[in-house]
Amino acid sequence: MNFKLQLLLIVSITTIYDTRAQINSEVEININKLYNISLSKGQSYKWLEHLSNQIGGRLSGSLNAERSVLWGKQELESIGLDSVWLQPVMVPKWVRGTFEYAHIETSPGNTINVPICALGGSISTSSSGIRAEVVEVKNFQELDRLGREKIKGKIIFYNRPMPPSLISTFDAYSSSVNQRYDGARIAAKFGAIAVIVRSINLRLDDFPHTGSMSYGNLPNNQRIPGAAISTNGAELLSSMLSLNPKLKFFFKQNCKNYPDILSYNVVGEIKGNDQSNKILLVGAHLDSWDLGDGAHDDGAGVVQSMEVLRLFKEINYKPKRTIRIVLFMNEENGTRGGKKYAELAKKFKENHVLALESDAGGFSPRGFSIDSNDENYKKIITWKPYFKPYQIHYFEKGGSGSDIEFLKTKNNTLIGLRPDSQRYFDYHHTSIDTFDAINKRELELGAATMAALIYLADYFEL
Repeated sequence: MNFKLQLLLIVSITTIYDTRAQINSEVEININKLYNISLSKGQSYKWLEHLSNQIGGRLSGSLNAERSVLWGKQELESIGLDSVWLQPVMVPKWVRGTFEYAHIETSPGNTINVPICALGGSISTSSSGIRAEVVEVKNFQELDRLGREKIKGKIIFYNRPMPPSLISTFDAYSSSVNQRYDGARIAAKFGAIAVIVRSINLRLDDFPHTGSMSYGNLPNNQRIPGAAISTNGAELLSSMLSLNPKLKFFFKQNCKNYPDILSYNVVGEIKGNDQSNKILLVGAHLDSWDLGDGAHDDGAGVVQSMEVLRLFKEINYKPKRTIRIVLFMNEENGTRGGKKYAELAKKFKENHVLALESDAGGFSPRGFSIDSNDENYKKIITWKPYFKPYQIHYFEKGGSGSDIEFLKTKNNTLIGLRPDSQRYFDYHHTSIDTFDAINKRELELGAATMAALIYLADYFEL
């Protein structure tokens, strides 16, 4: 064996030894227990089946949202937590009403139906609907260039797709979602009478995607209806407009906004042993949109978070810090639950050293997106060897979650579970976000991965 080969062998052996030396055997055994129990005796899939199929879509302010609160409280109590309580929060109440209808009219009497759905928070059309010419744009700058004269009395059609070249589908979503959220508010200022928005997803299909929209401070008498059109419908409308810019579009919806209504965050915890008032939080949002049953968004995150605490009880783990779960209400159309929780945490001087949120679907876990200072980030990175056997490799700085972001301080750490995201926006905010789209094993792997991270944060006292 020559000298270079000997040196290479010594370096390889040393590297393996150093990696193993970083691993605490007790920690490794307990993490393995968490994965084994989640995959062989887990409750997350059974819980999600009930939440999705027996309760269903849980739009804030709805009867189903109220039912889900009671269910969440009962199930957390059955785990045997030290305490479980409801945290009151006022939330918006928006009702879709009867399902929407739309068609493209190429000439009087010649129409083609297209799938649409009202955007959350939109006003209704008149009882007879809206029928007008269409102006297609890709962004708000085009509205400025067209001006009020070419827009007044017409329907604005926002048709900017999610960019398919971006590997992170959440980045692609972020680059397109402003046309849904702000589109009606901005178009109304140019005299538009309604907006139709291309569904924010990558796949061509016939399932329109709802989602929240905002009128900002626009007076009620200046607000205009907003609806999403399926991606196939958007492609058809765009191609037909290129042939006939004078065609008409008709749609009808009878959604309505009501006064705010009382709802609740569901909170439970296992008390820590060190009495330091330090909290490790795990959570997800209990509400969902109304078209499907919210299995991926965010039923998966709800049951994964519940499973974290159940797994700790199962292995009889006695944490140093308090481990708390929060099932937030109203992430989808207001984030009122996250804001209220953070407000009360500040009032009672609670110290959330870490918060972990699952709100990216129930697909195979890939790792974590970490919002922290450099010191905490470097510490978390040293835990990567514990996740290698479970094919968890993504540890990057980035955003965490919509509900926990209100807890951010300069010293704490916020983390988002990051599953494989490539199929998430096929289901997001649609009628096909249902229980049958969930893979049991992927869901259970995500729950165990969250439990492992919380365990490491407690054991190594992040």
